[in-house]
Amino acid sequence: MNDGDGADCNTGWRVPPPGPDARVAWPDDFGTRFTVFVDTEEEFDWRAPLSRDARDTTAIAALPDGHRRFAERGVPVAYLVDHPIATSARAVDILRNILEDGTAAIGTQLHPWVNPPFDEAPTRANSYPGNLPRTIEAAKLDVLTDAIVAAFGVRPRLYRAGRYGIGPATTALLAERGYRLDSSIRSRYDYRRDGGPDFGAIGNHAFWWDARRRVIELPLTTVFTGLGRRSGEGLYRKLGAIPRGRGVAARLGVLARVALTPEDMPVADALEAIRVAVGEGVRVLNFAFHSPSLVPGHTPYVRDAADLAAFHAWWDRVLDLLDRLGVAAISADALIAAAEATSASALASAPPPA
Repeated sequence: MNDGDGADCNTGWRVPPPGPDARVAWPDDFGTRFTVFVDTEEEFDWRAPLSRDARDTTAIAALPDGHRRFAERGVPVAYLVDHPIATSARAVDILRNILEDGTAAIGTQLHPWVNPPFDEAPTRANSYPGNLPRTIEAAKLDVLTDAIVAAFGVRPRLYRAGRYGIGPATTALLAERGYRLDSSIRSRYDYRRDGGPDFGAIGNHAFWWDARRRVIELPLTTVFTGLGRRSGEGLYRKLGAIPRGRGVAARLGVLARVALTPEDMPVADALEAIRVAVGEGVRVLNFAFHSPSLVPGHTPYVRDAADLAAFHAWWDRVLDLLDRLGVAAISADALIAAAEATSASALASAPPPA
């Protein structure tokens, strides 16, 4: 819905980097893993103003085929559902059938403009749930969580703020409601121009949000590639001040910012980003896409049948490379369990407070 290039704006929450002790210490035998999270949501016109009435969920019909493609490759998928999905009988039936094979998980995605209660104006800034007053953000989260429990009979433990709109109060609200893993950060992106948060200081490693280790953060993996990649965020921000600077730098192989998603990320760039991330020691590579991309015409990324074929081919090549590199898929539940195991051991061995 925006490209996250607001580097010249001084508003918005700049999310602070985690402290040195916050990074998740994965078990020695954990290896390098990857996850796939799907923003499972309604269809809407990405170019138009956000509307409370845009609640159609017809694209969900393509989800079983998309799920089958991942299941055949042994890849568990986490479906992060929002209010229009959780309250659509047809969408719920489709997702329930998908859950039966045991390879999928249900999580939460909060789109505040279509998620009651509607106590705020539907503005661009308010489309980032973390910008809302704490009481409104909490009320919307409660409505959505309850709807998911009613629809699927499970209490969700995974969360993503719609539009990556995490705020200063979000993770405390999640911890209070039993959520264990958040994926609301798009590493290295800056949404301040649109009124959202700035993740420029956040890297790709999973980390704990607080000293009590209640909520894990798993950012969407984003990698700088090219000859200047070690200059990273600083160089990327400077290029943003030059007309077409970032595009020229990417074409010349100087610097490119590549998120692990098939949406607007060429497969050759994604393959290079995977190699860089693995080489830099990232232990969990986090991939994502929007469920309406499984049907042409609902997102800017899949406009026709050719785009959809390219979307599926992107995944084939990415999964082939991950297999060759020995990067194995992991379910959200297994990921949480692995993080909690090492966290419990670390907390038990920590000296008592003075």
